[in-house]
Amino acid sequence: MIFPGQGSQSVGMGKSFYENSAVAREMFEKAGERIGIDFTKLLFEPNEQLDQTAYTQPAILLVSMIAYRLFQEANPTTPVVLLGHSLGEFSALCAAGAIDYVDAVELVHKRGALMQSACESVEAGMMAILGLNDDVVEALCEQAQSEGKSVWPANFNQDGQLVVAGLKADLQAMESTFKEAGAKRALLLNMSIASHCPLLESAQGPLAEVMEKMVSDTFIAPVISNVTTQKYATKEEAVALLKDQLIKPVRYKQSIEAINGEIDLMIEFGNGAVLKGLNKRNSPKSETYGISDMESLQKVREALS
Repeated sequence: MIFPGQGSQSVGMGKSFYENSAVAREMFEKAGERIGIDFTKLLFEPNEQLDQTAYTQPAILLVSMIAYRLFQEANPTTPVVLLGHSLGEFSALCAAGAIDYVDAVELVHKRGALMQSACESVEAGMMAILGLNDDVVEALCEQAQSEGKSVWPANFNQDGQLVVAGLKADLQAMESTFKEAGAKRALLLNMSIASHCPLLESAQGPLAEVMEKMVSDTFIAPVISNVTTQKYATKEEAVALLKDQLIKPVRYKQSIEAINGEIDLMIEFGNGAVLKGLNKRNSPKSETYGISDMESLQKVREALS
């Protein structure tokens, strides 16, 4: 069972669930009451908030958990392992039973606010690098750091696709360097934060403090850490690893590679099909289904039956 992260959001996500499921409507309502926001307006009407990380994160998590719950109600299934991409690791914790989804909505709302706050005093950003090997990008970032630049590898998504994070001016200065090294594209993303790098150190303590109050030791299945690519199933590990995840890169590609020998089917819960797309290269011998609305939910149920 896998869960997408930030960047998978779009206006209208979750609407099919909301219009066709009383369970989904109840989950919308409870989540909205917790953080004081109308999720129907946030998700179904064009607005600027959906792309603000403090609201993007709870929105993505809520839709993922609705998809997961509706699937489980019709097809009770204990996963072998759970994995999320960045924010998606919190959805994985929910699916594992280690945190209630309403608590998780509040937790990632605070996480997003902490991330925004950590980057308020600097011009931060992220850049997608296409067409370069990981070791080349890592070496270029290390060289840049030795020259005083703030640029770090942030997301290892698939071969030839790596996202770096840091100060926007340093990223822009590195664009020609990446292209001269052979990158097909070095694209500055429309983001005002720099995820998974040391610029977020100030968010670590407050996030861990909130997690200590909300996460339990009740895991129905292990979760794979974005930081270590290893499985964990305790509250202590969850708090430490997700605190670390703020400042260390997401190793999604390596996490999938670590389980390729034991997994032959994955289900992605949430809007879009971002991870399904990545898995075509990361795990070509396994199959990935996606559940993002009532139609895809029914198709996956039929396929599994």
